[in-house]
Amino acid sequence: MGARASAEKMSRIPLSRSEVFGELRKELHEDKEFHHDVHVFFIMGASGDLAKKKIYPTLWWLFRDGLLPEQTYFVGFARSDLTIDAIRSSCLPYLKVMDKETERLSAFFNRNSYISGKYADESSFAKLNAHILSLPGGAEANRLFYLALPPTVYHDVTKNIRHHCMSTKGWNRVIVEKPFGRDLQSSEELSTHLSSLFSEEQIYRIDHYLGKEMVQNLMVLRFGNRIFGPIWNRDSVACVVLTFKEPFGTQGRGGYFDDFGIIRDVMQNHLLQMLCLVAMEKPASTSSDDVRDEKVKVLKCIAPASMSDVVLGQYVGDPEGEGEAKLGYLDDPTVPKGSTQATFASVVLYVHNERWDGVPFILRCGKALNERKAEVRLQFTDVPGDIFGNQCHRNELVVRVQPNEAVYAKMMSKKPGVYFSPEETELDLTYKSRYKDVKLPDAYERLILDVFCGSQMHFVRSDELRQAWRIFTPLLHHIDKEKPKPIQYKYGSRGPAEADDLSKKVGFRYAGTYKWVNPHRLMVNGTVTRTEQSERHRYRDTNRTERLSTSSSLKHYIVVTVYLNYWSLSRRTSTQVNAECLRNVVPLTAANRRLM
Repeated sequence: MGARASAEKMSRIPLSRSEVFGELRKELHEDKEFHHDVHVFFIMGASGDLAKKKIYPTLWWLFRDGLLPEQTYFVGFARSDLTIDAIRSSCLPYLKVMDKETERLSAFFNRNSYISGKYADESSFAKLNAHILSLPGGAEANRLFYLALPPTVYHDVTKNIRHHCMSTKGWNRVIVEKPFGRDLQSSEELSTHLSSLFSEEQIYRIDHYLGKEMVQNLMVLRFGNRIFGPIWNRDSVACVVLTFKEPFGTQGRGGYFDDFGIIRDVMQNHLLQMLCLVAMEKPASTSSDDVRDEKVKVLKCIAPASMSDVVLGQYVGDPEGEGEAKLGYLDDPTVPKGSTQATFASVVLYVHNERWDGVPFILRCGKALNERKAEVRLQFTDVPGDIFGNQCHRNELVVRVQPNEAVYAKMMSKKPGVYFSPEETELDLTYKSRYKDVKLPDAYERLILDVFCGSQMHFVRSDELRQAWRIFTPLLHHIDKEKPKPIQYKYGSRGPAEADDLSKKVGFRYAGTYKWVNPHRLMVNGTVTRTEQSERHRYRDTNRTERLSTSSSLKHYIVVTVYLNYWSLSRRTSTQVNAECLRNVVPLTAANRRLM
């Protein structure tokens, strides 16, 4: 069977987790050099939270599933005096190890070692390099350095890596975590420093949101489907909303957050990268540079954010809430007293090019909101020549990044029943329904594997970073200097009402009649649950011409069936059609009435 036929077969048949990783292993291991070369992965900052909660677990999952080269070693480096057993114990709650995997886990930690040293001390890095050379094949090994470190030590660490730990026979790659500076100037200083030590091909600026399944799906959705091309522009799109919502507050980490704020933490990176994927032109290919070239072109078309198109908010406690919900941002003991730092922001940007001129891109993000959600929402323009008496709402295409990955289109459809009334419904692709047995990799799994393979498509290039900071730096400097008082919003709410007013002002329309319900949650052992039935309020027939009733055991249903002959619809008046429909309504018998 050819590769194409094999791929088509895979696309039709849901694969189990083991089959998915088996196919991926086969693809990776066809590259003999990748499979057999020695690799050393360094966790710089191995004692920190990021290493414990993300980096070590990700490396374990990749090792467990056989996706890493056979001869891969892991070396932790930090100031703390630690042992591998101590690292294993601290990471264990995050590793998700099954009982049958304990032997494999031991094999993973047998490949781990740890060196303590000071980040600014050259002798510590000389000791680290000596340790590398003691590993099997260490002198020829390819080296990957993950900087799970605070930005304050980047300069010292990268300089010492360059001078003492670079491979002379294999390749070298450096993974840099955000934040990539605080503004345009500091970002440029960091980029200049890194470029003096490494080539751009060696630098991997990681934004983990670019590893999310649905963020990566945006390119396929746009450029792999003919139906979206003609409508993906200012003639059909009224506005684009990019949303990032967290249902929790700073949780005792307010001191760190207060130094950056929500715009630097989420909007300038995660949301702006999503905007690029929505707005960019079709790249010449899927090569890393072709894709990133188009993203840079889009960023260059965006004017700096204006304070007149911004709403800032800060959450306060909900007196009726429970636990942390009772506490506001300023109640966090790590937050400076009287801080005006924003925990919510809504910013409107415009892309000044032929495709998007005049279309508002609304970026919304915040903490302590009413739900966990990240999504891209394209709202289309009104249907011209309305014949339904203003009952139709705007179509929307929604790409749900988290939770419950999904793509769905909000559209109008005739309401079931005897009346010719439109209502909102959806065309839906929910990943857990379509791909029931497929385990979606964690974002860090995808991205770290990309570094091993040398793919930079989902990493931020220096000119991308420069343009992103150009857009937000004037706004951030104004906020830092003037310290405008953010609007208060209650913990667990949608955020400031003024943010909704801003969206409405620039053209977003919210009908408030529809809420998407994850269909995967609707089924419990193949049965629609009572709770979820109540959520699906859009299926209620408000005219009461038909009714779905359920007995106490949820096993008996009365289905009042209405037959419409659509072929004859255009040949009869609505009165004639309704009269015929009413004759086809199933009579309500005494037996049926007892079940209602």
